[in-house]
Amino acid sequence: MDWTYLVGALAFVTLITWIIIAQLSKRKVEKRMDDAEAPKSTLAADKSATGKPADV
Repeated sequence: MDWTYLVGALAFVTLITWIIIAQLSKRKVEKRMDDAEAPKSTLAADKSATGKPADV
C-alpha cells in the first residue's frame, strides 16, 4: 500500500464529514425558521436593531 492511498482516503473521509456537518446545520436552521416561537435576528425587518441578538 502506497502513501497516496492514505492521503486519498483521508481526503474522502474529510469530505464526507463536512457534508454530514453541513446537512445537520441545514436541518437545524430550517427547523428554527419554521418555529414561530424562535427569537428573531436583529437583522429581521420587524425586530429592533438595538435588541439582544438571537444567538446570544
